[in-house]
Amino acid sequence: MAKMTSAPRSKTKTASPPATQADAPVKICFERIIPDEMDHEHDIRRNVRQMITESRGGTKSLSADDMGAIARMAVVNTKKWPAGTTLRCRFLDGSPKMRSKVKAVALEWQALANIKLKFVTSGAAEIRISFFADAGSWSAVGRDCLNTSYFPLHQPTMNYGWLRDNTNDQEYHRVVTHEFGHALGCIHEHQQPKFDRKWDVPKVMKYFSGPPNYWDAASIKSNVLEKYSPRGISATKFDPKSIMLYAFDGALFADGKGPTNENTNVSNLDVTMIKKMYP
Repeated sequence: MAKMTSAPRSKTKTASPPATQADAPVKICFERIIPDEMDHEHDIRRNVRQMITESRGGTKSLSADDMGAIARMAVVNTKKWPAGTTLRCRFLDGSPKMRSKVKAVALEWQALANIKLKFVTSGAAEIRISFFADAGSWSAVGRDCLNTSYFPLHQPTMNYGWLRDNTNDQEYHRVVTHEFGHALGCIHEHQQPKFDRKWDVPKVMKYFSGPPNYWDAASIKSNVLEKYSPRGISATKFDPKSIMLYAFDGALFADGKGPTNENTNVSNLDVTMIKKMYP
């Protein structure tokens, strides 16, 4: 499980991996990462890393542990919320049943992290939830939701485009747990620096360029193939059981290890990381 502390790119579309079972394919979300040019704290993160690097004699002298320390220290002014923060959550639309099911799952994060989620019916809210903004599932990553240039106050910071009254409870649990993971600062597991699977690039490019995504090459690289830099990221080893990992068909990989797991709950490593993020 990895937490996001830098903003390398913006992601704009939803993807649905190939089916691995007879039922419908697992749908995946996209992270609403604000572009660097709109991120007011981009220079702060860069300056913090540079200051620490210089204080330790330059990059060439830094060990892996040193680089991990830099990543953790750079978190102070970035995506992670301060431990103990109360985040107000407000629904912008959705039926009473849809709202109730999302709220019940979201509140489970409180047992794992020193963070409070307060659902309000009016007024200001850091997390603004829609079901109809578009057909996708997505969330702002951590404190990005405070950037009103990218997330105007009258617009959602989180969307559940395929959750409805008749959606089964397991799918609610999978999707809502995942999106609130983003809201607390976590990125997709397949794009964290320690993801150790080998993509079959031609097959990935062919699949995601077709329906239902129709992505161009740049979008496929940004949403699937590229990893975040280890700078600004604190991560466990790659966790195949992470709630932040989606199910990808084994045909999209060139390592012969089969598909990624279909996860509906937080893993032990997810719990370890979130407790470190919010002690």
